[in-house]
Formats: sequence, structure tokens, C-alpha cells
Amino acid sequence: MTDNTDQQTSQNASTKRWRFGVLKKVDGFLLWAILLICLLPLLPLLFSWFNLEPELWQHLWNTQIPQLLSNTFWLVLLVGGGSFLIGVSLAWLIVMHDFPGRSILQWGLMLPLAIPPYILAFTLLGFTDYEGPLQHLLEAVGLGVAWLPDTRNVFGVALIFTLSLYPYVYLLMRSALQRKGRTSYESARTLGYSRAKAFWRLVIPLTRPAWIAGLGLVLMETLADFGAVAIFNFDTFTTAIYKSWYGFFSAGTAAQLACILLLFVALSVLVEKWGRGQSRYEQTGIALKEYRQPLTGWWGWLVQIFAWTVFALGFVLPVIQLMVWAIKTYERHTDGTLELLSHTMILAVVAALITLVVAGIMVWAKRNRESASRNLAIEFSQLGYALPGTVLAVGIMMALNWIDGGIASLFGIKGQWLASGLFALILAYIIRFLRIGYGPVASSMSQIKPSVVEAAASLGADQKERLWRVYIPLLRPGVFTALLLMFVEVMKELPATLMLRPFGWDTLAVRIYELTSEGEWEVAALPAVLLVAVGILPVIYLIKKSES
Repeated sequence: MTDNTDQQTSQNASTKRWRFGVLKKVDGFLLWAILLICLLPLLPLLFSWFNLEPELWQHLWNTQIPQLLSNTFWLVLLVGGGSFLIGVSLAWLIVMHDFPGRSILQWGLMLPLAIPPYILAFTLLGFTDYEGPLQHLLEAVGLGVAWLPDTRNVFGVALIFTLSLYPYVYLLMRSALQRKGRTSYESARTLGYSRAKAFWRLVIPLTRPAWIAGLGLVLMETLADFGAVAIFNFDTFTTAIYKSWYGFFSAGTAAQLACILLLFVALSVLVEKWGRGQSRYEQTGIALKEYRQPLTGWWGWLVQIFAWTVFALGFVLPVIQLMVWAIKTYERHTDGTLELLSHTMILAVVAALITLVVAGIMVWAKRNRESASRNLAIEFSQLGYALPGTVLAVGIMMALNWIDGGIASLFGIKGQWLASGLFALILAYIIRFLRIGYGPVASSMSQIKPSVVEAAASLGADQKERLWRVYIPLLRPGVFTALLLMFVEVMKELPATLMLRPFGWDTLAVRIYELTSEGEWEVAALPAVLLVAVGILPVIYLIKKSES
């Protein structure tokens, strides 16, 4: 009897080891399959250089390329400089000083993150443009409008991006100052450093990982944008890619322009890596809560006016303008708006859930067996976040056309089965936002110590019980964060949706683009209000998380 029991126990253990071994191989196979799919859009872009169209390139070089390079260079320079100045200065103001209204500005300065640049662009342009509310106000008080500067240039576009994206720098810099900057500054002051010297020689170098990481996000978002530059009719590589695709009907030229844009993105990533060096930005430690210096005198008033002006231009004024327009044009919207909302929600939910499953497989593969090759595969699988939507759309469309062509030649089934449906769009969302889904889940998984799982196993919990009673409850916060962030990002995404959506699957973002391209800014307000209302949810979550 004892021998039979021992034999049965040995067989069970052997079966479990076999299952575990199979699981290890399966998650490794899935990880490499995910990497292959995520890199798939890059291959057609690289191979596109074997099929140059000299006449079209000569035309582009004579008419567009030098201007595109100049526009992109100045736009990146102005947005990067503006975001650094506003983000760092406001973070310093909030952390180190005390003044009336500080508690409101502390979280209010992050709210512009809820407004995509293309919504901020047409809202502020409509407010300041000819026959806009600002000009009516100036004429009513007798100041005239002749002195108002023209905003439809690189400075106007840069202002829009800066007001919309500076919170990336502000958020990370504020957290870094709370943990490192204050003590360094106060130590330098006790050693006799002046305020300016202590700030520039100690605080800025010590907080470099934070503001460099924020600037990296700002520059990638600027290079990837399509909607805001289209509203200002300001040509960049994203608009040129779109025009080559739909204007010249040249997929190869669009892919080659996408490669050039990709070089800019890679350059910004390398600069960000080089700027941070070996340092990494981590939200760890306990925020210091010490004495803040009161702001007094005329300098204090000027600084407060600056902070409130940024808050008003970046969030308050656009929201008020959108609400006024939405109420004014409410009757012009029909049931079509509800259909757009349902399309947007369905795409966002489906894409977020699938991306979460993919991210979960990657996290589990790393947990099962961490190795250099698996870490490399995971890093390269997340490169899609650095790809602008237009570049990703061109790559996916060309890759899926190749696959459709292969299916047709092998099986005789003609048609664009993969390239013309929702599959291409969902795939673009997954590749684009996989990093957003992976980060929170991986962070939650890293907090589950092996000793906790081992303790559950020692108490008799099998693998199924450990999954449901240990892993899932502890992963729940990270999963919720990932789902929320991906849901909102998919809802706001414009360029890939515009280029890949199948017929009859317009979204709120696409509708806003179509209306603003026709000058119907007031009618575009209601869809924009819906997007801003949804987009504000993760911002509030981030605010609460940063204050906890």
C-alpha cells in the first residue's frame, strides 16, 4: 500500500514537472512570437528603399523635404526648450514655495495632459482667430486687434505643444524635487552658495534623470503628432507621410519618409539615454514635507501670475471654450455622435483587453525564467511606443498586404482579408501601446516576492490556487492602471486610426479631425468634450498616486 502511494506521488510530481517544463517552453515561444509581430511593421519600411521613385523624390526634394527638415528642427527645439522652462520652473515653484492657491495649482498644472494637442490647437486658434472671442473683447474695450501677432506659424504650433506636453516634465520634476532637490538645495545654501548657483550647479544635475525622461516623452509626442500640425497647416514629416499615401498614392515614398521620421525618433531616444547616463528615474522613497518659503513682493506676484496663466491657457480656457461651443451646436449633432462614441469605446475596450493579455504573457515569461535574451525580446517588443502613428500605420498596411498576397498565391483566396478590416487597426493599437500596458503589470509583479509564493505552496496551495489567491489579487492595481491608461490612449489616438480604420468605423478623434479640417471648430466641440471628459480620468488617478 505504501509502495503504491509513493509511486502515485512520484507520478504526480513527474507530471507537474512535465507541465511546468511545457509551460516554460510555451511562454518562451509566445514571447518570441510577440517580438516578431511587434517588429513586423519595420520590415516593409526598410525594404521600401529597394523601390525608389526618383521622379517623385526629386519633386519632394524640390518642394518639401528642406522645409520639412527645417520645420521639424525648429519645432522640436522650441517645444523642448519651452517644456523644460515651464515644467522645471513650475515644479520648483510648487515644491519650494508657499502662496495662496498653491494647493489648487499643485494638481491643476497636470490637467492639460487630459487635452490632446489637436483639441487644444483648434480651441485656442478659434479663441484668438479672426472674429473669435478674444478679438471681440479687445474691440469692445477699445484696444483694437491690429497689434495681435499671427499665431499660424512655428511659434504658434510650438506654444500649443508646450502647453499640452509640459506636464510630463512638471510631473517627474516635482516628484524628484520632493525627494532629492530640496535637501541638496538647502545643503548648498548652508555652504554659502547663492540661490541661482545652488539651483543650476546642484539641483538641476541631481534631478537630471527626471527632467530628461520628461523631455524624452515630450519630443516623441511632438514628432508623432499629426492632428495639431494639420490644423495649423504646418507641414512636418507626419503630414508629408499622409499626403504621400493619400495624395500621391505612393506607399513606397510614404514608407521612405517614415524611415526618415524614425531616424528623428531614434535620435531623440538616444539623446534621452545619453542625457540620463547610468542614472534612472524611480518614484521611490518618501517625499519630504518641510518648510516652504512664502512668496512675497512684486517678484512673488509675477511668478504667481505666470503659473495661473499657464493653468488658464492649458486647461481652463480650452474647457470653457469647448463647453460654450458644445452647448451652442448641440442641436446640430444627431445620433451619429452616439455611433462614433460606441465605435470609440468598442475599439478602446477590445484593444486594451488584448494588449493586457499580451503584456501579461510577457510579464509571466520574464517571471518564469529571467535571461538576457528574454529581457532583450521584451525591450524590443515595446519599441512600438516610440513609433509615430503614421509610421506604424504605413508599416502595418504594407506588411499585411504582403501577407494577404502570400495567402492569395498559396490558397487562391484573393482579397485584403487582414489589411482592410479591424484586424490591422487593433494590431496597430497593440504594438503602439504595449509599453503602457506592460509597465504597470510588470511593476506589480515585481512587488510579489518569491517568498510569498513559496509560503503559499508550503501551505498546500497548488498552482491554480496560487494564481487565483496570490497573483491575481496582488496584480489587480497594476492591471487596473494598465487597462485605464490603454483605454484612454486608444480613444485619443488619431493618425493610425485615420489611416487604418475600415469603412464605417470612424471614431471621435477621426470626426474631430474631419470637422476641424473643414473649419467646423464649433461643431467639433461636442466630440472633443467627450474625449476630454474620458481623458481626465487617468490624470486624476496619476495625481492621487503622486500625492500618496
